[in-house]
Amino acid sequence: MGRLFSRRALLSTAAVATAGTGMGIPSFDHRPSPRGLRTGVQVLMAAGYELVRGRRTGIVTNPTGVLPDLGHEVDAMAASDEIDLVAVFGPEHGFRGTAQAGGSEGFTVDERTGLPVYDTYLKSGQTLADVFTRSGVDTIMFDIQDAGARFYTYIWTMFDSMEAAALAGKRFVVLDRPNPITGRRAYGPVMTPQFATFVGREAISQAHGMTVGELAKLFNGEFLDPRVDLTVVKMRGYERDMAYEDTGLPWVPPSPNMPTVDTALVYPGTCMFEGTNLSEGRGTTRPFELIGAPYADHRWADALNALGLPGARFRLAYFTPTFSKHLNTLCAGVQLYVTGREAFDPVRTGIAMIVTAKRLYPDAFAWRYDTSDPARPYWIDKLTGSTRVRTDIDAGKDPDQVQAGWSGELKAFADTREKYLIYRGGDR
Repeated sequence: MGRLFSRRALLSTAAVATAGTGMGIPSFDHRPSPRGLRTGVQVLMAAGYELVRGRRTGIVTNPTGVLPDLGHEVDAMAASDEIDLVAVFGPEHGFRGTAQAGGSEGFTVDERTGLPVYDTYLKSGQTLADVFTRSGVDTIMFDIQDAGARFYTYIWTMFDSMEAAALAGKRFVVLDRPNPITGRRAYGPVMTPQFATFVGREAISQAHGMTVGELAKLFNGEFLDPRVDLTVVKMRGYERDMAYEDTGLPWVPPSPNMPTVDTALVYPGTCMFEGTNLSEGRGTTRPFELIGAPYADHRWADALNALGLPGARFRLAYFTPTFSKHLNTLCAGVQLYVTGREAFDPVRTGIAMIVTAKRLYPDAFAWRYDTSDPARPYWIDKLTGSTRVRTDIDAGKDPDQVQAGWSGELKAFADTREKYLIYRGGDR
């Protein structure tokens, strides 16, 4: 407690010393967003941290753990006498967001707050439980902005953290945030156990249409054994059919290749191009919106626009990735624009794009082959949750036929999902 007191005293002194200078610790405005919405962390703060008062608390978070004034929740908590925050746990990309895809920051001491930051990336089970035990916390909070897709790994960081908290006998608190692509409905195929990886641990659909708080309830009710002592701090003023812009909250990129809400809208579909030899736009300013390859040409945009896909339009585009696939090589392809969010189905759109590319460029198109996993060598199977999407496309099926292949399992997931929804609004 001496070190904690010293750190808070230092933060308070810095705040006073720099008042009016525009430097140091910000004043942290915890009022609702301009649209009247409070995130879970704002609800927690408005109640004076009563839920975790007297507990040694840690938090799994990253740069998205912000307040409406853009101050970070960890900085606010570290400066507060109402919460005993003793540890931070960083996911992929790290707590402060300094690492690229597939990387983390390792164990560090946060320069601003003096808090120890433990690395959770690629840790699970007893290994992660031991990290929680070593940190000395008895309550673990989670607050990271999700992107709404099964293969966006932060929800599996939450799942692994819940499982580890249960093993370590810790309480788990989710501070809820909006699903940025809304929660009207779920889309796409459902993960099967044979293809479970860190891009999909359990049987949820490719676009789940849930907040992280709702997912935590589903994980605890359907998949975790033993269950964790779970509390979800609900948002106030949120309805599930809200577009992210309707919330009035600032958008902070949750990872380096998720720069805008536009990226999140298309990501559940165009991330499937990670399973092909086309660039998914990494190394450009519009990742997952720009898709192409050195072998593509103007015909792809024309063919896609001719399909009349609901809520989507395509522009012929040329780009040169600065990293990842086709590094420093000119690619032709498309930029995907969402012209009508309510009609747009990201997964079906992504399937139509793949089907059309394979038909136009049959001698050049290829599935990405993972030599490190000979039992499950095709990356697309891990993204879509089974071999079915790949084999259906290889068999020449059209997008509607491919989509029909997952309709039954999607309906079953939607029925399960309904039991765990917290917020209303939209057609669910």
